[in-house]
Amino acid sequence: MPCYAYIATSLDGFIARPDGGLDWLDAAQARITPPEDCGYADFMQGIDALVMGRNTYEKVRGFTPWPYDKPVYVLSRTLKELPDAPAGVQLFSGTPAELVAHAAAQGQPRLYVDGGMTLQSFIATGLLDEITLTRIPVLLGEGLPLFGPLGPGQTAVQLRHLSTRSWDFGLVQSHYALENAQKNKKA
Repeated sequence: MPCYAYIATSLDGFIARPDGGLDWLDAAQARITPPEDCGYADFMQGIDALVMGRNTYEKVRGFTPWPYDKPVYVLSRTLKELPDAPAGVQLFSGTPAELVAHAAAQGQPRLYVDGGMTLQSFIATGLLDEITLTRIPVLLGEGLPLFGPLGPGQTAVQLRHLSTRSWDFGLVQSHYALENAQKNKKA
């Protein structure tokens, strides 16, 4: 059951401003000349369902129209329901490992993991297989970091570089496999 991330950061490693603001991403998006999408459509074709935490869901829920046509799992231990959730969105209160098993049982083995805290949790538990990281040429100075503490007993998460590409409008995208995830799945 592979788990993937496709996420953007500022050059100094933040995924959002301290208040969760994404205005800097909107400015970067405005520089991209259609039909270029930096590989997003191709990435999404290989995904069966999405996983995000409550904070990311609440941010994305405000987008019009709802951007996903695939099932979405919202991880939360505190929410009891998702009022007015779009079709295909469901709440899940288990662990990341339980969610991966549940999604696979539903015929959704390939998961797109989105959102800082959720992504950190999947990395810490050795469940994230690959990450596509797009760096936006802006320095925010402060904000919500993409990466956080490692899991118990982890001293490092080794990454294997798969590819890097760049565009004239300034974005640089690197694709990595997480070696620790591969070892954990073989054990």
